[in-house]
Amino acid sequence: MIGLFAAIFPQFELPRASTFAGMVDWQYDVLFWFSAVSLGAITIGIVVFSHIYARKKKGERTAYIEGHTPTEVGVSIGLFVAVMAIFYWGWIGYKEMRTMPTDALEINVVGRQWQWEFQYANGRKLTNEFTIPLGKKVKLLMTSADVIHSLFIPNFRVKQDVLPNMYTALWFEPTMAGVHDLFCAEYCGTAHSKMLAKVTVMPPEEYERWQLDWELAALKEATEEKAKPKEASAAPAEQGKQLFTAKGCPACHTVDGNKGVGPTLAQVFGRQEEMQDGMTVTVDENYIRESLTEPQAKVVKGFQPIMPTYKGQLKDEEFTALIEYLKGLK
Repeated sequence: MIGLFAAIFPQFELPRASTFAGMVDWQYDVLFWFSAVSLGAITIGIVVFSHIYARKKKGERTAYIEGHTPTEVGVSIGLFVAVMAIFYWGWIGYKEMRTMPTDALEINVVGRQWQWEFQYANGRKLTNEFTIPLGKKVKLLMTSADVIHSLFIPNFRVKQDVLPNMYTALWFEPTMAGVHDLFCAEYCGTAHSKMLAKVTVMPPEEYERWQLDWELAALKEATEEKAKPKEASAAPAEQGKQLFTAKGCPACHTVDGNKGVGPTLAQVFGRQEEMQDGMTVTVDENYIRESLTEPQAKVVKGFQPIMPTYKGQLKDEEFTALIEYLKGLK
């Protein structure tokens, strides 16, 4: 009975535009029909037994019903096994969706009332739209500039909350070229319903040409000095390098592996660091952001808690730029 509803009413079926779409649909259909059949069986049972064991005459006593232990135990075990099998199946899919690929195209996303901002590694920024290559894994690294949002692309069957002051991520691999809708799925204020965006999926060669055309145009504009190069046109990693120097970070942190006042930042991203309390932490986007805003929360073993806080001194885009710079310190 998988996909029966879509087969009867094809106009309501969403396109399966990512590698996750088929898996999510199968799991949803199994849960739906398992629940529907269970509900039907229970409802029929209630009606039938209510009729069979109803009082036929006034004053007649209802027949006493004895339990049947093997049946009760068998039903309980059967339902437990079925539910745990569905849970395990769902866990496998959830784990796949939450394990970020290392070879994905990474796009930084900022949600704000009431628009989406997307930035590529080459510095290109877009509002309420972004473009990706067909058949390429894509990772969205997201944060919010104000309240909680939720990025939802129905055709890809992916959705993830976007939170202020921290990073969340999701990934997908598009399998269908074209334009797909993106929504905010968390109420975020009066214009929540208008917080919409478009995702354009194009063949890889077209995507490369699309990016190259922009890069050449930006370079030409800067070279001819028709306008000052905008900060936004610089790659986030380059912006991060400039911020790293401007904020005085080299005074304590080296980038060549030598020990300084603070831990070296060479190859820091993804590294396992032992804290003073014995806890081990993986250096990721959220750890770096926390280290900048709450530097005393987790102090690396062997170093003093002397780092100043940059809370209130950096914008979301600057946090992202610094993180992109640190990711590149191989």
